[in-house]
Amino acid sequence: MTMKPKAKRFRIRRSPATETAKPEAAPATPAAAPRAAAPQAQARPPAPDMQTDMDAIRQEGLTGRQLRMARRVAQKQGLAATSDYEAVSLLRQQGIDPFQRTNMLELVVPPAGAEPHEGGAPDAFSGLPPARTDRVQLPQRIEPKKQALPSTEVSPQQSRNREISEIQKDIAKRRRRKMALLSTRLAFFVMLPTLIAGWYFYVAATPMYATKSEFLILQADGAGGQALGGLLSGTQFATNQDAIAVQSYLQSKDAMLRLDSDVGFKSHFSQGWIDPIQRIATDASNESAYKTFKKNVKIGYDPTEGVVRMEVVAADPQIATEFSEHLIDYAEERVNELSQQKRGDQMAQAMEAFENAQAERRKAQEELVNLQVQGSLLDPEAAIASIRSQINSVELQLQEKELQLAALLDNARPNQSRVDGARGDVERLQALLAELNARMTDASQGENSLAALTVRLQMAQADLATRDLLLQSALQQVEQTRMEANRQVRYLTISVQPVASEEPSYPRAFENTVLAFLIFAGIYLMISLTASILREQVTT
Repeated sequence: MTMKPKAKRFRIRRSPATETAKPEAAPATPAAAPRAAAPQAQARPPAPDMQTDMDAIRQEGLTGRQLRMARRVAQKQGLAATSDYEAVSLLRQQGIDPFQRTNMLELVVPPAGAEPHEGGAPDAFSGLPPARTDRVQLPQRIEPKKQALPSTEVSPQQSRNREISEIQKDIAKRRRRKMALLSTRLAFFVMLPTLIAGWYFYVAATPMYATKSEFLILQADGAGGQALGGLLSGTQFATNQDAIAVQSYLQSKDAMLRLDSDVGFKSHFSQGWIDPIQRIATDASNESAYKTFKKNVKIGYDPTEGVVRMEVVAADPQIATEFSEHLIDYAEERVNELSQQKRGDQMAQAMEAFENAQAERRKAQEELVNLQVQGSLLDPEAAIASIRSQINSVELQLQEKELQLAALLDNARPNQSRVDGARGDVERLQALLAELNARMTDASQGENSLAALTVRLQMAQADLATRDLLLQSALQQVEQTRMEANRQVRYLTISVQPVASEEPSYPRAFENTVLAFLIFAGIYLMISLTASILREQVTT
């Protein structure tokens, strides 16, 4: 239990003459008596029920300040306590209340060799007479006792700091080891291959010379074309397919074989002074030579400008220029073949239609001629018209003669000779009219009649006229097709001539070395990430 400290420690009395102060005597405590016997209390063994007392003390709920006070009182009394609770227990066994105010004042001990002040002069600082000599009025610092041997006890803070230091050292050691392993792996898998690649590009690689050229495929200008054709003609949209076809041909194995047969592509790249990576074997197959061909002949088509750009790489600048010129010739031949094939297809169809129209017209004309020859009349209609005109004329004459005969018979005494003559004319005209009618009847009836012959002739003439129109249309189509075919002609125009290079273009040592470093670093990164993921999956 704790005792509340008194409100005033001293009672001061003042007078006008002199100012003196008498300290009030503190009440006597049981702790004052055993002060002299404190040295003998150190050797006292602990009570048997100390553990029980300490458990009871723990249950009292003492504050940290009270425990520290008890520890200081125990140190002052010379009691060896290993904990604050044990200090409280030892003090209580000695009959000392560590929480009494008088004991707290006794913690302040006079310095060694100090003389008690009894009846001395007043204090110079406060003007009060000296206090009692059996108590120390000022707090004193208690020096810890020095131990002859190092203590085996280590404070938790020091232990924790030591463990943290060891953990940090272990982490730093592991980090250094991991960094060393990482540096070794990077040096072996990235830096060493990069150095080998750089040595090859800077020292061992054979210098290669590039020859660049550009050409366009243009369409012929045609006059009088259609509106849509006029809009598209002369632009790159009209020659896209041809340019793509030429690009594909120049990158094909056929072009490589032609170049090898004309200039000797394989023999050039199989020379002994070319480095082994770029050199091909003397008896290399077409497939291996074709791989080298695709690597050294680069062709690109720009659809926005319609330009075909070609770059040919060889170990000799003159050979590279010769390769480029031959490839351009092959491209021009291919363009001409494509144009000729288009023109031939279009003209063949137009000429076939024209020839068919001519044959049909000739057949219709022959049929008309045969009909005319078969009827022995060139114009049956004219013959029928002639017969009709004769019949009309005979009928008119017959009517006149009949009127003349009637006029003679109207006389009372007609002249018999004139009557007989008029009657004879009438009979003759009637016979002629019957003959003409018979001829007209024969001409309009039967398969070989003039009417049937006239109908056939009219149909033959109409067929001939139709064939004439078809022949004229076919002829016009042929002319239009010829004009269109002329517009379909493609021309290869060289905008940039191939010129031999004076300095080697390949290999680009710095760029290729940096690219090799990036490639090896990327491969190492991918492999390391894959391995770490697999390791994590296996461990989990």
